[in-house]
Amino acid sequence: MNRITMELNADNLILQALKEDISSEDVSTNAVMRESKQGQVDLIVKQDGVIAGLEVFARVFTLLDDNTKISFTKKDGDKVFKGEKIGEVTGDIRVLLSGERTALNYLQRMSGIATYTNNVVSLLSSSKTKLLDTRKTTPNNRIFEKYAVRVGGGYNHRYNLSDGVLLKDNHIGAAGGVAKAIKMAKEYAPFVRKIEIEVENLDMVKEALEAKADIIMLDNMSHEDMKKAMEIIAGKAEVEVSGNVTKENIARLVDLGVDYISSGALTHSSPILDLSLKNLHPLD
Repeated sequence: MNRITMELNADNLILQALKEDISSEDVSTNAVMRESKQGQVDLIVKQDGVIAGLEVFARVFTLLDDNTKISFTKKDGDKVFKGEKIGEVTGDIRVLLSGERTALNYLQRMSGIATYTNNVVSLLSSSKTKLLDTRKTTPNNRIFEKYAVRVGGGYNHRYNLSDGVLLKDNHIGAAGGVAKAIKMAKEYAPFVRKIEIEVENLDMVKEALEAKADIIMLDNMSHEDMKKAMEIIAGKAEVEVSGNVTKENIARLVDLGVDYISSGALTHSSPILDLSLKNLHPLD
């Protein structure tokens, strides 16, 4: 995540998180640190995984005090191992203490998503299928969570509702059917937009294909029906599979040969990666 992206899109969200944690003052820190004093603290890994969000972690501290210095021995996407020291934060001890939890919350959450994603991607290594995330993200944290998916080796589906056309069951119901929904989308959406539609049975697959959908999403269909759907589609549209896909069950989908598999679990069910700031000490 580069500096421009950070300043334009992430800084305000990070500041909101800091304000949530420090509504008026950090009473605990101010009680034991009455004046500025330089210190240093170590960033320690407590669990094997893939690190993601180092720049976000650092930005928490520099937003509190731009004189804070942060150094890392790893970069986003690197594997990290329990017991490793992967960075140091140096600056006003009050800043180190007050920013600690917010910084770690971002880094642990993003690294957890990257780690889980990386594990799932490895299960697809024998296929051409790309692993996608979804919009099932934590409110106001989508930019961080979708970035973490990419760090873990996955790909982003549309970022938000303005980013692409995806006609789901309720859109189809509102339009009056698959063909009508696709026709209306083609008339309304810019020509550069692909039209994706969610289908639940083989009749809907045939209708979507006849209406010239660009991408057909097979949602919560049986394995047998998905195999038949692939025979029907026969390369005339891109194919995505979705519906309760997790690390535990994704291997059963590999043989289908679809273009994409999307999984909300990447962002809504991945556990955090345990990290800690330890060994805080004054420098003077």
